[in-house]
Amino acid sequence: MVSKIRLDRFLAESGYGTRKEVKQIIKRGIVEVNGVPVKNPSFKLDPETDNVTVDGKDVFHTNDFYIMLNKPEGYITSTKDKELTVMELVCNIPRFENLFPVGRLDKDTTGLLLITNDGELAHRLTHPKWKVPKTYIAIVKGKLSEEERERLERGINLGDFTTKPARVKILKEGKTSEVEIEIKEGKYHQVKRMFESVGHSVLKLQRIAFGPLKLGDLPEGEYRFLTAEEVEELKKETGLK
Repeated sequence: MVSKIRLDRFLAESGYGTRKEVKQIIKRGIVEVNGVPVKNPSFKLDPETDNVTVDGKDVFHTNDFYIMLNKPEGYITSTKDKELTVMELVCNIPRFENLFPVGRLDKDTTGLLLITNDGELAHRLTHPKWKVPKTYIAIVKGKLSEEERERLERGINLGDFTTKPARVKILKEGKTSEVEIEIKEGKYHQVKRMFESVGHSVLKLQRIAFGPLKLGDLPEGEYRFLTAEEVEELKKETGLK
């Protein structure tokens, strides 16, 4: 028998935003449980038997978790480690011990990290066969020249492997340059190594997109559940739909 859960948690897990955001939705009076308007975020319901609607549309709750975290610096992308891990940022999610991060972001890298319990999707998102793009904003030392940008786009021989063609756009330049780079691999320290190979060390790195997912304005250190549409797009990207 499934235990009853709070209405705000139910909506957050169903992709309607963070706990703070869904509380605002509830207070607007557009949420109904079994046809009765509910404005209390702590209202308890049975996710298996109760019918919930938002603005007249049915809400579908699932046991599959798809979570976008805006990873801050200082956290290890792992389920267990002696240091702080990203899982400590999602430990209030039910059955969080079954969740795991998809791929890896370095300890000092911030941005979009997908966390799920869907092993098949995670496998495909990180497998080279599917070439799922990952987009980063890098702050690098010095001015990146057009020649260097083109070298990055063509592919760089890093010794142990040669990177595939990338998409590189210079956003700002000066004593430091702000560069948007999209790659389709996910090798260890790849973006940092690519810039270092053309003479520019990376001062700051943030992932802003993973396949069709966009980080948007999600605050650093916070997470949200993906919408059904976002999950559908990820599955299409990896041939699961």
